[in-house]
Amino acid sequence: MKPDTPRSLVLAAALVAAAPLAGAAGFSLGSPTIKPGSTLTEAQVFNGFGCSGKNISPALKWSGAPKDTKSFALTVYDPDAPTGSGWWHWVIYNIPASATEIPEGAGTADGKGLPAGSQQGRTDFGVPGFGGACPPPGDKPHRYIFTVYALKTDKLDIPEGGTAALVGYMINANKLASASFTAKYGRKK
Repeated sequence: MKPDTPRSLVLAAALVAAAPLAGAAGFSLGSPTIKPGSTLTEAQVFNGFGCSGKNISPALKWSGAPKDTKSFALTVYDPDAPTGSGWWHWVIYNIPASATEIPEGAGTADGKGLPAGSQQGRTDFGVPGFGGACPPPGDKPHRYIFTVYALKTDKLDIPEGGTAALVGYMINANKLASASFTAKYGRKK
C-alpha cells in the first residue's frame, strides 16, 4: 500500500472484491447416504467392468446457494482413474434453482427421478446416468468428488451427446459458487 492511500479506500476495495465469495460462504453439499471421507458402499459401485455393485446413485442435498442462482449442475468425478484425465461418473445440468436435492436412485439413464427439467450428460461410461465406482483391482482407493454448482444461467445449451468435458466447460463459464465432498472406494487384487 502506498503511504498516501487512505486505509478506508483499501478496506472498501477488499470488501468489494470479497463480496461474491461472501454469498457462497454457506453453500454446502451433503448426503444422507454417504458421509464425507467415508468409503462408498456396494450400492454406489458400478455393475460391470469387473465390478458387481448395485449402481444406485446416492441421495444428495444442498443449501446456502448464492441468491443470484438461476440453476444448478452436479458432477461426480474420479481424479485418480488411470486415464490421464480422470473419470466422469455422473453429470447433471439444468437443475432448477428451486431444487435442493437429488433423491437416491434418481441417476437412472432416463433420469425420471431428477427434478423436472434436469438433463444428464454422457459419462465416461459412454451413456447418461449415474455410473458407480469401479477402480482397477489393487489400485489405492480412488477419490470420488461430488460437486454441486450454482450457476448464473437458467439453462446450459449442451448439444445431444455432449461430453462431460464440454458440460464442465459450460459449468465453469457460468459458475457462481460450488460445494463438494469426497468419498473413497478401492478394490482388492
